[in-house]
Amino acid sequence: MAAKKNKKTPRTISMKASIIYFVISLVINSLGNVLTLVTSAKVFPSFLGSAYWTAAETNFGIAFHWNLFWAFLILGIVITVLNAILVGRWDWGRALGNVIFMVPFSWLIQTFYTLFTTTIKLPEAHSIGLIILYVLINFFGVSLIAIAISIYQRVNLVLHPADDLMQILRFKYFKGAAGKAMWASYIPPTIMGVIAFAITHQFTYYGIGTIFAFLFQGNITGLADKRVFPSLKHQAVDIDPELEESIVATDVDDDINKKN
Repeated sequence: MAAKKNKKTPRTISMKASIIYFVISLVINSLGNVLTLVTSAKVFPSFLGSAYWTAAETNFGIAFHWNLFWAFLILGIVITVLNAILVGRWDWGRALGNVIFMVPFSWLIQTFYTLFTTTIKLPEAHSIGLIILYVLINFFGVSLIAIAISIYQRVNLVLHPADDLMQILRFKYFKGAAGKAMWASYIPPTIMGVIAFAITHQFTYYGIGTIFAFLFQGNITGLADKRVFPSLKHQAVDIDPELEESIVATDVDDDINKKN
């Protein structure tokens, strides 16, 4: 018997609107990542940490003596291959989109990082009040990442491989449940972290911010689907062919709300 083809939900917004939403999400995502990095660097001893994927990929790069560029690029390609396996086919457009995503994203990361380290120079935290403030900013940064993921997953033009992985898991395997998909998508970076620790015997860039992301980022993404740009529905999503027809771009958020 021939394998059933994956369904794709329809696009309901224009390309212009899609690009605008995508650019907004890139800015929010980059800012969120940088906030976790700069706050972590200002608290001693360092216990804040960065987002889970960022921490895992950085540690993996350290273990194999790769700089950040090669660590993120190589691991991004590995996740792109994993995504193709989970979808059930190789899609050059999707794979190229994963790579294209990284270019403006990386540029924005560098821009915001330079802004916060040369122009807006955050003071080191030597008081309880400032430490608490940096913890809150760190958590806010993680929340911004989750909100950005919600936006560009709904737009679904191009995705970071890690976010594409969650998108695939969410709609092909978990019937729209963002929290469950996020937990499952943490399996690859967890494996990276374990391998890195086995080699270096140290954890770098992990902390309470990482734990916060691990526990709450997926659910914040699901909440953002309903609260941030609520009229923006999920576009061109690969779904299991046996899912109910009600899970489509125009009502997927309502469906998720009913299930929760």
